Amino acid sequence: MPKGEKDKAAKEKPAASQSARQKSPQAAVNEPLPDDRFLNRELTWLAFNERVLAQAANDALPILERGKFLAITSSNLDEFMMVRVGGLKILHQRNPGNRDPAGMVAVEQLQAVAKKGHEIVSRQYEVFRDSVLPKMEAAGIHQVDLDREGETAFHTALNRFQDDVFPVLSPQAVTLERFPLLPGLGLNVLVRLTKDPKSRLGAANVRPDTVSEAGDDDQLTSEYALIPIGKAIPRVMSITGDSRHGYILLENLVTHFVADFFPGRHVEECFAFRLTRNADIELREDEASDLLGGMEEVLENRRYSRPVRLEYWSSASEEAVEFLRTAHQLHEEDLYPIDGPIDLSFLFALHGIEGFDHLRDEPWPAKPHPRIDPEEKMFSTIAEGDLLLVHPYERFDSVVRLIEEAAVDPDVLAIKQVLYRTSKNSPVVAALERAAERGKYVTAIVELKARFDEARNIEWAREMERAGVQVIYGIHGLKTHAKICIIVRREQTGVVRYMHFGTGNYNEVTSKLYGDISLLTSDEVLGHDATTFFNAITGASQPRAMEELAAAPTGIRKRILDLIEGETSRCLQGGRGKITAKLNALVDTQVIDALYRASRAGVEIRLNVRGQCCLRPGVKGLSETIKVVSIVDRFLEHARILKFHQGGDEKLFISSADWMPRNLDRRVELLVPVSDAACSQRLKEVLATYFQDNTNAWLMNSSGEYKLAKAGKHPELRSQRVLYEEVVEQWQKADAHRRTTFRPIRAGE
Repeated sequence: MPKGEKDKAAKEKPAASQSARQKSPQAAVNEPLPDDRFLNRELTWLAFNERVLAQAANDALPILERGKFLAITSSNLDEFMMVRVGGLKILHQRNPGNRDPAGMVAVEQLQAVAKKGHEIVSRQYEVFRDSVLPKMEAAGIHQVDLDREGETAFHTALNRFQDDVFPVLSPQAVTLERFPLLPGLGLNVLVRLTKDPKSRLGAANVRPDTVSEAGDDDQLTSEYALIPIGKAIPRVMSITGDSRHGYILLENLVTHFVADFFPGRHVEECFAFRLTRNADIELREDEASDLLGGMEEVLENRRYSRPVRLEYWSSASEEAVEFLRTAHQLHEEDLYPIDGPIDLSFLFALHGIEGFDHLRDEPWPAKPHPRIDPEEKMFSTIAEGDLLLVHPYERFDSVVRLIEEAAVDPDVLAIKQVLYRTSKNSPVVAALERAAERGKYVTAIVELKARFDEARNIEWAREMERAGVQVIYGIHGLKTHAKICIIVRREQTGVVRYMHFGTGNYNEVTSKLYGDISLLTSDEVLGHDATTFFNAITGASQPRAMEELAAAPTGIRKRILDLIEGETSRCLQGGRGKITAKLNALVDTQVIDALYRASRAGVEIRLNVRGQCCLRPGVKGLSETIKVVSIVDRFLEHARILKFHQGGDEKLFISSADWMPRNLDRRVELLVPVSDAACSQRLKEVLATYFQDNTNAWLMNSSGEYKLAKAGKHPELRSQRVLYEEVVEQWQKADAHRRTTFRPIRAGE
C-alpha cells in the first residue's frame, strides 16, 4: 500500500473502530426519545374523519351507503367542534401557554384545526354536489327544487307549507342588542327585510318614486328577523308520490315561501344558518350536592354555552354574515360558508327510505353463536364453557336474553350491572326493572356523565328507582365506562356467578352497527374479581387487589406497561417480543413511549387503531418495528383486543379502555383476560383477520398520513366480510347438526 494511503487508513482507523462498537441493545432502548415523537391529537382525529369521507367518495359502494358515510362525517365533525374545539377555546382562555405533547399551544391547534376543518367541509360538499346527489337523482331519489318543478310538485309543496309549517313556526325580530339564545345545532333561517314601498301604510296608490331614500321614517334600512326551524316538523319532507322519491328539506321550503311570514315587508335575502356551541362543559362534582340535579344543570348550560362555529349558506351577503358574527362574538376562522344543505346528517333519513334496497349494502343478518341453543337456558350453555361472541356478526340478543332469563329465573338472587349508554327502549333496562319487581336484588350503576346520553340516563335512573332497582350514579370525579353484568344464581352446587364482559355498551341498536366482543363466563376466579370490582364502586371503598381482572384508574395502566416491558425485556435477553393490539385510540404518552422503547429493543408491534393515533410508526431508530393500520368499513370498529407474545405463552385480553389518559386515569374501566382455550383461539383468529385486510385498511406513515392498502398480487381480503362469512359457516354447521340430532324430551321439560 502506498505511504499516503497507509497514513489515510491510519487516520480513519479509530473512527471505523468507534462505529464498529455498536451500542448495546439496553443502551439503545434507554437513549433519550426525540421531542417530535408525538402527533397532535386533534389533527389525528380529523385524519380519521377524512378516512370516513373517503368511503363517501368510493364509487364501488352503493349510493345510499355513500350518503350514509357523508352523514357520519357530518355528525362526527359536529361532535368534534362541540367537544374538542370547545375544549381548545377554553384552554386558550385559561392557559394559553400550555403545550400539548406535540408541542403546540392552544391557539396553534385552533388554527391548524380550523384549516383542516375547512378543507374537510369543502371536500364533503364537493362529494355531495358532484357525486352523491346526482347519483341519487339518477336512482330516483329526487331533491325537489321549487323554482324548477312543475305545477303538481309546486302545489303539493305549497299545501305542505300552509298546512304543516306556517301554523307551527314563528318569526322573531332580532337586533344585535336583542338576539335570542339559540340552542346549539338547531337550524334557523335569518331574514333581512326592508319596508316594501308598495305596501307602505297599505296604500295602493303610493308610487315607489315618491318614497324618500334617506333621512325620514321611510328609509329603506335593513332589519333582521329569525325563524327557528325547531324539531317538531321532520326535516326531510316527501313531496312527490310517483315512482321517484321526491323530497324537500324543511329549510328550503321555509325560505321559498318566507314572504308569507312578513306581509307588508320586502325580503332582501334569507338563508339558513346553524350555531355550534361548546359542549366541553363538565360537572363540578365538588360543588354539586345533588348529582342528578347537577347533571340537569350541565345539560341546560350546554344548550346555551358559547358558540364555537357558525355555518351558513354561502349565498348569504357579507352584511348579514357580519351581523351574525358580531351577535355571537365569533372569529373569522369560526365561520363556515356552506355550498349546499347545512348538516348532511339528513342523509341518514334517506338511507332508510323504503323501496330502494338495491341502493344499500346487501344484508348481513347476525347469527346466533353456534353453541347457543334457543331451546336451552343460557345458564346451561355458559356452564358448559365460556362463550366469545363477535358482534355484530353474532347476535347481541344472546346477551340480552341472558339478562331477561335472569329477571324471571326463580333461582337468580341478584343482578349487578353497569350501564353507560343504552337504547331508547332498552330491553336490558326493562329486564332489570322486571327483576326488581320480582324481589331480586338488582343494582345498576348508571353513568349520568356519559356525554350526550346524560338526559336519557337520568330518565332511566329515575324509572329504575321507581321499580325498586338500587341505582348508583357512578363515582365522584370518574366516569364508569366498564362493560360488566354479574348474575348471582343459586344452584345445587352452591352460588354461581354468571358474567358478561364486553367492549361495547348494552345497546341492542348500536350492537348491530359496531364491531365489538362479548365474553360470557362463569369462571370462579373472574367471578370473585368481578364482585370485588363491583363492590368497590357501589360501596365507595378502596379497590382491593384482583387476581385476573385489572381496573382503571388503579391498575390497567400498570398492567399494560408491565406487559409491554415484559416483551421488551425478552427481546433484550435475546428472545422474541411481539405485541398486537386493536384499539379505537392511542393517545397516552406514557404508553406510546413504552412502545417506542419496545420497538428499539426489537419487539414486533402491530397496532390496529381506528381513530386517533399520536404515535409515529416507521421512524428509523425509534419505531421501525411498529406498524399502524386503520380499518373503515360498513361497521364501526369498536372492539379493544390485546395480545402479548410472552415467550410463546400468549396472553389475550379484551377491554373497555382505549390507550388514552381519560380511560386510564379518569374512568372506571376493565381489562379482562380471555383464558379459555377455544375463546382465546377465536380471538387470535379475529385479530389476525384485521391485519390481513387489503381492501379497507389504511396504512399510517411517520408523518401521520394514511394511504389505502392495496391487494397487489394477493387476493383481495375484506376483514369484515371474512368475519361475517366465518360466523355464517359455523352457524350453518351447528344448525345442520341440531336438525339431524334426535333429542329426547326429559321429565320437567
